[in-house]
Amino acid sequence: MNLSCEVLDALKGKTLVTAESLTGGGIGQALTAVPGSSRVYKGGVICYTNWVKANILGVPQADLDRYGPVSAPVAQAMAQGARRLLRADVAVAVTGLAGPDGDEFGHPVGTVFLACDWAEGTAVEQCLFRGGREAVRQQTIEAALGLVLRTIG
Repeated sequence: MNLSCEVLDALKGKTLVTAESLTGGGIGQALTAVPGSSRVYKGGVICYTNWVKANILGVPQADLDRYGPVSAPVAQAMAQGARRLLRADVAVAVTGLAGPDGDEFGHPVGTVFLACDWAEGTAVEQCLFRGGREAVRQQTIEAALGLVLRTIG
């Protein structure tokens, strides 16, 4: 059984949404590749720019300015905003740097923050992945699904 199937099985009777920056919809794609996924997965927001993070998901502009878009506070706010906006039981969010460059806050390529939000709270993790752009994106998708399993499953 693949990771997407495990997540969907673990969340039977609940709903899941995504807020994706660097993966550009890859988590949603992985989930919707599973037949019957619509019983759990409602959809997501691809929030590639700070404008979408702030104006659609409600990420505080002060957090974006102070910590940068690749940060724990922003990942947490993305997950909370997606869960609220899309009215779901669980939300997973990812923000990070797939390359080619790091950011002005000193994060190298491969830095990723993941967040899973549910009624009991929000779990946030920081990862540092290796490899090229696509490798970082794929590792992020797998880590996000793994975070949901560890948190909710």
